[in-house]
Amino acid sequence: MSQSFGRHVRLRNRAEFLAVQEQGRRLSGRHMTLLVLPNTHGVDRLGVVASKKLGGAVVRNRAKRRVREMFRLGQPTRDLTPRSLDIVVIPKRELAATPFETLQHEFDAALSKLRAR
Repeated sequence: MSQSFGRHVRLRNRAEFLAVQEQGRRLSGRHMTLLVLPNTHGVDRLGVVASKKLGGAVVRNRAKRRVREMFRLGQPTRDLTPRSLDIVVIPKRELAATPFETLQHEFDAALSKLRAR
């Protein structure tokens, strides 16, 4: 599997983020909030919103790296699903200090719950 997080799997502009935030479904967890909206691109795409409330630049960047890695590791199982989604993740403060396996489980569970709706 490719180690890159290419342009084709990213939400890249404000309009895409706003569409997911305004029209998508939301699920809040202990460590993150997920918003999803079906898309027609044939591939799941990810966007991360890490505001200054999360912490300094180091904390925000670490949270974004962890979210991107959760998305990348879950890609093989998502490829088996028929519909693709635009996903926006809003990390919470606890995300940076939580063990990665816990975060991965929460992310996958929330995504499968939202995909089922």
